Amino acid sequence: MTTDFFALELELLSREKRFAAFSSGPLLDFWQLRREADFEGVGGIEISYVRFTSPEHRRAVVISPGRTEGYIKYQELAYDLFHCGYDVWIIDHRGQGFSGRLLEDGQRGHVEEFDDYVEDFETFWQTAFTPHRYAHAFLIAHSMGGAISALFLARHPGAVSAAALCSPMLGIRLPMPKWLAKRITDVAERWQSVREHYAVGTGRWLPLPYAVNILTHSKVRYRLYSRHYSDYPELRIGGPTYRWVKESIEAGEQAIALAPQITTPLMLLQAGEERIVDNDAQDAFCQAMAQAGHPCESGGPIVIKGAFHEILFERDVLRTEALLDILRFFAQY
Repeated sequence: MTTDFFALELELLSREKRFAAFSSGPLLDFWQLRREADFEGVGGIEISYVRFTSPEHRRAVVISPGRTEGYIKYQELAYDLFHCGYDVWIIDHRGQGFSGRLLEDGQRGHVEEFDDYVEDFETFWQTAFTPHRYAHAFLIAHSMGGAISALFLARHPGAVSAAALCSPMLGIRLPMPKWLAKRITDVAERWQSVREHYAVGTGRWLPLPYAVNILTHSKVRYRLYSRHYSDYPELRIGGPTYRWVKESIEAGEQAIALAPQITTPLMLLQAGEERIVDNDAQDAFCQAMAQAGHPCESGGPIVIKGAFHEILFERDVLRTEALLDILRFFAQY
């Protein structure tokens, strides 16, 4: 199946103008076609995932979401990819989405070992996804999902035909110097009740109005996925724990250190108005890949100027730019 990029661009650039009709009509109808399943992850945690498949498709995209996100948020992206000829698979990482929680307070963004995310993803890939024997398998990862995917690709360089990392969390924008954050999280490790508590300055989930959000400039998309938290209160995730912060800082550093081992064709999309993750860490990651002889597509990060962190949930002109970049990149493989 060949994608008509010109027709797709025209459709995508006008979607926000008719978003209410789109989301309550074609998108809702598409979402009813999903197939939900789960498997047992590290430590017996139930990991949920969803898939959209067609017997006509010979290629597939796996989506690895960011922190706090569930697959329900990725309906529009799944719709677009499916109608471009891809089967779509989306995993809910442990502790979020419809997957099992790790603490009694299920709103705490927690992980014992960041590697647990990676091992869950490996199990998902090898036992659920791979048996379908696609001719071409692609990967789109956002934020925390980008860090998970980078570590996965370093371990399994031949598993994926090509990958796109969107605003990958290879470093976190911290409210203090990283050395101080590391010292605080090291101290927190001494007491379980502290290491599993919300990190300083964070807490339980609170609804934030669009006007103060730093994730997207698209009001209609922000309102749609904010509504999911009203419809499904169990999806709400608040701030991260001290343990999550410690593990995630170290995971970003590890991903950059292991970047030379990634030989998968890779595109890194960088948000021009990033407020959540560290773009300098993304630059370092691409530089490490280039020095190893297999640079990112275009030689470094592809900057989506004017975009906030959630590039694929941005207003039409920015989202379209990013999505077409990804689709044209995948078409080469």
